[in-house]
Order: sequence, then C-alpha cells, then structure tokens
Amino acid sequence: MDILPILEKLVFPVLENGLVWGLVGLGVFLTFRIINVPDLTVDGTLTLGAAVAARLLTSAAGVPPVLATLAGAGAGMLGGLMTGLLHTRGKIQPLLAGILTMTFLYSVNLRVMGRANIALMNIQTLVPQNPYARLVMFLVTAIVIKLLIDLFLQTDLGLALRATGDNDRVVRTLGVSSDTMKVLGLVLSNGLVGLGGALLAQYSGFADAQMGIGTVVIGLASVILGDMIFGSRTIARATFAVLMGSILYRGIIFLALRSGFNASDLKMVTALLVILALSTTRLRELVRV
Repeated sequence: MDILPILEKLVFPVLENGLVWGLVGLGVFLTFRIINVPDLTVDGTLTLGAAVAARLLTSAAGVPPVLATLAGAGAGMLGGLMTGLLHTRGKIQPLLAGILTMTFLYSVNLRVMGRANIALMNIQTLVPQNPYARLVMFLVTAIVIKLLIDLFLQTDLGLALRATGDNDRVVRTLGVSSDTMKVLGLVLSNGLVGLGGALLAQYSGFADAQMGIGTVVIGLASVILGDMIFGSRTIARATFAVLMGSILYRGIIFLALRSGFNASDLKMVTALLVILALSTTRLRELVRV
C-alpha cells in the first residue's frame, strides 16, 4: 500500500491549514493572553490581508508575491492601529472598538477588491504547488514567527507588553505608557492575522469578503485547545501550544466533515469545541482548589 497519496490527501491538508491558521492563532494569543484585551478586529483584518494581497497579485503592475504578502500583513497592522487608537485615544471599550473597526473594514475590503471575491487561479503566488514544498514553507514560516515572538517577549519592550496585560496600573507607576503598549499589542496581533489572511488567500486560491467571519473564535479555539493539552507555563511553550492547538483544531474539523457534518455545521462545531475546552479548564481549576 502506497502511503504517500494518503499523506498528500489526508494528512498534509490538515497540517497546512493548521500552520497557516496557527499564525492567526498567535495573533489572537497576543491580544487575549499577553495584553489581556478582547479584540474582534481580527474578523476584518484577516480579510483585509487577503484582499490586499490578492488585489496586488492580480494587478497589472505584477507585484511580486513576497511584497504582496508583506503588504497584507502591513494592512492588518493598520487595522490593529485603528482599534488601538479608538480604545486608547477615543476611550472606547476594546470590545466595541474592535467591532467598529471590523464593521469599517468590511466596506474597506470590498473597496480594495472591487468586488466580493478575487480568484487567484493561474496566478503566481508565494505558495508552492508541490505539496511537500508547500508544507515545508508553512512549517518554516510558522517556526520563524513563533521564535520571533518568543524572542520579542523576552526583550524589555516585550516584558513591558506582558506586564501591561498583567497589571497596567503597576506599569504606569513605572513610567511606561500602558496605552502605547496596548496599541503595540493590537498592531502586532493584527499584523500576524493579516499575514495569515494573505497566505490563506494564496493557499485557497481566492480572497472573499466573507472569509474572515468567525476568525476570532477559530483563533481562540487554537489558543484554548493548545493550552488545555500542552500548557503555557513559559512563553515558548505557550506559542508552541497555539500552533499545535491550531493543527489539532483542523484535525477535528477534518474528522467532523468525514463523519458526515455539513460545511455549514463547522461554526457550530467550533463553538462547541471552545465551550468544551473552557469547561474542562474550569473543572481542572475547581479540582485543584
């Protein structure tokens, strides 16, 4: 029995999707776990990153795939900056600020694309056609991003960012602007989500105005599942857990589809996974007490 076709058809798609969405999970991790800010901007910035990359790739100028992908990440950072400024300068609650930015970006995404979706078939992209090369590229990208986050969060700036999430009042007494740290966290987070969106569009072969719906829940599923199974005692372990949680989540979704669930049921399956993971974590805490 030849195992290679089975790997290419069943295992590789789970790993590839898991690694690409793992970048989104790392972005969600930065806001929800590091700076302790609930951010719904990601539902808009994932689509924004995909829209910008797709529009540049299909433009008459022939923008190189690397630059188009980086532009998608940069666009995501701008979305995070908007939410950060609405929260810190406009004194709007972070949840509402994220909703406002997400709503604003829906129209922006349509403007960027010029239509509801852009096909990337027969367009040169950053994602290789060969499944082995594609998996290696996603794996290397995820590892590099993970290591960069680990290193950054050990620097003085990164430690200030972490301290802001733990207790922003104490940070302010030390002469560090907690507002600046929150804006930085939101910018970095949505930059990662925009990067994930740009890669996802090239991997899927299209960018669509609706593709970002539920991004925050998917990202949370990766963070919570990874934390539940692998733990998060250190930053390096926590970021590793997010990537593994994303792969695990994609594996569960794949099994759900194979077992007879419709594609329209996936949002329900995701929500149930998050509820189950949160309930399990809470039960563990009660047992320890």
